[in-house]
Amino acid sequence: MHRAPWLRAAVLGANDGILSTSSLVLGVAAAGAGRTAIVTAGVAGLVAGAMSMAAGEYVSVSSQRDTEKAELARERRELETMPEYELGELARIYQQRGVSEEVSWEVARQLTATDALRAHARDELGVDPDALSRPFQAAWTSAVSFALGAAMPLVTIAAVTAGARVWATWAVTLVALAVLGLSGAAIGGAPRLPAAVRVVAGGIFAMGITMGIGRLVGTSVG
Repeated sequence: MHRAPWLRAAVLGANDGILSTSSLVLGVAAAGAGRTAIVTAGVAGLVAGAMSMAAGEYVSVSSQRDTEKAELARERRELETMPEYELGELARIYQQRGVSEEVSWEVARQLTATDALRAHARDELGVDPDALSRPFQAAWTSAVSFALGAAMPLVTIAAVTAGARVWATWAVTLVALAVLGLSGAAIGGAPRLPAAVRVVAGGIFAMGITMGIGRLVGTSVG
C-alpha cells in the first residue's frame, strides 16, 4: 500500500513520456522535417512534458494531502469534544462489517484506549496517519519516469537513418508500451494481457492520428 502513490506516478509518467514523445516526433517527421527539427521538437517535448507532469502531480497530490490532514484534524476535534459518540461510531463500523454488537464495542474500546485517532483514521476515513500523500515524491517520480520514457523514442528517431526512423520508432514505442503495460499489471496484480493490449492499442491510435495530422499540415503548409 505504501508504494502505491509513487508507483502510480511512475507508471503514468513513463506511459505519457513514451507515447506523447513518440507521437510528437512522428508527427513532425510525417510533416517532412529533417533530423534537427525532429530532435529539437522531441527534446522540447521531453523537457516540457516532464515539468508539466511534475507540476500536475504536485498540485494534485498536495490537494489530496491537504484533504487528509483536514480530515484528521476534524476527527481529532470530534474525539476531544464527543468521545462517546465517536466510540459508538467506531463500534457501528465494525458491526456493519459483520462483527457482533458485543465484540464490536469491546474492539472499539480497546482500539480507542490504544490510539483513538489512528483507529478512526484507518477504519472510518481510510487514511493512514503515517503514510499521508507525498507531493514532492509524486512530482519527482513523475518527472523522472516521463523523461526516461520519452528518451526511448527520441533516441531511436535521432539515431536511425531517415529511411527507417519512422518504423523503428513505431517498433520501439510499441514494445516499450507493451512491457510497461505488462509490468504495471504484474505489480498491481491485474491480468497482464488485457492491460498490455489496451496500452498498445491506445499507442497505435495516438501515433496514427498524430502522424496523419502531421502529414496533412506538412502538405498544406509546404
